[in-house]
Amino acid sequence: MPATDTVRIQLPDDRDYEIRIGSGLLGEARSWQGLPKAAAAVIVSNDKVAPLYAERLRERLLAVYARVDLVVLPDGEQHKDWASLNRICDHLLGQALDRKTVLFALGGGVIGDMTGFAAAIYMRGVPFVQVPTTLLAQVDSSVGGKTAINHPLGKNMLGAFYQPERVIADLDTLDSLPDRELRAGLAEVIKYGPIADAAFLDWIEGNLDALLARDKAALAHAVRRSCEIKADVVGQDEREQGLRAILNFGHTIGHAIEAGLGYGQWLHGEAVACGMVLAADLSQRMGLMPAGFTQRLRSLIERAGLPVQPPRLGAERYLSLMRVDKKAEAGGIRFVLIETLGRAGLHAVPDERIVETLAAHGAV
Repeated sequence: MPATDTVRIQLPDDRDYEIRIGSGLLGEARSWQGLPKAAAAVIVSNDKVAPLYAERLRERLLAVYARVDLVVLPDGEQHKDWASLNRICDHLLGQALDRKTVLFALGGGVIGDMTGFAAAIYMRGVPFVQVPTTLLAQVDSSVGGKTAINHPLGKNMLGAFYQPERVIADLDTLDSLPDRELRAGLAEVIKYGPIADAAFLDWIEGNLDALLARDKAALAHAVRRSCEIKADVVGQDEREQGLRAILNFGHTIGHAIEAGLGYGQWLHGEAVACGMVLAADLSQRMGLMPAGFTQRLRSLIERAGLPVQPPRLGAERYLSLMRVDKKAEAGGIRFVLIETLGRAGLHAVPDERIVETLAAHGAV
């Protein structure tokens, strides 16, 4: 039986749950034992992932649930919207499924976010399980209970905090992941070093080639350490009242890039990677970090095959998009900045500093 790492999310009111990390977990009976009892389960997936893994998951779940349905959505960030959310709800209502029905999110961050949001709102809340099949989802979006859909005016602006019952991160699903998606996931792995663990950043730099080569031992460590860091942060600040904001390093500009170009043009991890380079630059301009840090992070992101040059949207467009960011306050833009290597904080940044950084990187 393959080794399984377990990271526990500790939350108030007996809402703790496990993140299970390992190879072959999708086909293991014990992965699905001990979940809420129900007459029916519904797997939500997309048209890329479902043909690969849905039947395998369905076979396992039929040992637990009398009925297992499948809802297949179109793939892509551009489909993370009301229409796709309604397709999930249409199935649940159309099949008269009750409030004990368990939803299983089989896919990347888009599927996880939408399935979690559907679970949060259907009959005011039904249980759901995250089964992330991308690196980005395994290290970030499947963990912590943020669920959402996009709006044309802002990314993830409509959603709820709603925790899963369990996260099953089967490393074998990464074998089928396109190279571009793997690299995008590495952006969220890289993020954890500057914000919380300088030694982990050293490790990533030393093991990046192994990660790109999909070495299972390297991937297992990267997923486990990323989840440990996120679990610690979420356990202290589930609803992002303070500390949890540090997990958004690189996301303020990243989300602006995604919305400004149109969802799906850049992958989320690609936009975050570029956003981290600019946030590092801002950390330097605000007097928090030396110039060498920006170059170090930029070099690592370039080695990972991720973009470091933002699209030329213009200063006003960037500023208007960033004012819609969930961290904005009273119209002012706030950024997660690195205060010292391994520690980050939320800072109000004047528009002129932001424009300077955008100009220095050719975005205006």
